[in-house]
Amino acid sequence: MLDADERLDQPLRDAIAAAPDSGFDGYCVRRTTYFCGRPVSGAGWGDERLLRLFRTQRASLEPMPAAGGTADVHERWEVPGAVADLAGRLHHDSYPTVASYRAKFARYTALEAQGLQATPLDAGRSLLRAAARLPWLFVVRGGWRDGWRGAYISAGSAFYPAVVTLKALRRR
Repeated sequence: MLDADERLDQPLRDAIAAAPDSGFDGYCVRRTTYFCGRPVSGAGWGDERLLRLFRTQRASLEPMPAAGGTADVHERWEVPGAVADLAGRLHHDSYPTVASYRAKFARYTALEAQGLQATPLDAGRSLLRAAARLPWLFVVRGGWRDGWRGAYISAGSAFYPAVVTLKALRRR
């Protein structure tokens, strides 16, 4: 499985070509995400391990909405059996500009808000969690290593669920 904004490096291509047809239901790859032309190493975005090569008849797509609800905005592939790792990297250039990040943020939070029932209490809680999550992403998860990009990503990631909840509340 490959997204339109992802590309394989040569070691990953070689690993896929050499992957044995064994008892594994799938293979995981490491993904490097780029923000404004630079690879991101912190804020929870660095060195993601994703299931991307799998037996289609054994795989299922699991929703992972960041703020709850029912939207299929963030999802991941799952297989019931054994999984192995492949060498190489998947390069994800999803956010070439701040404007592209903001556009996806607005679109995804709106989609997630459609499947969420929120109360004013939920909104207050989500804002408190966001305020606590921001320093955790920036300091503990290493967003600081990416300079202004890491600060921007840390803030966006921290407040994403709160924005979803506020948009859902506004729809009521």
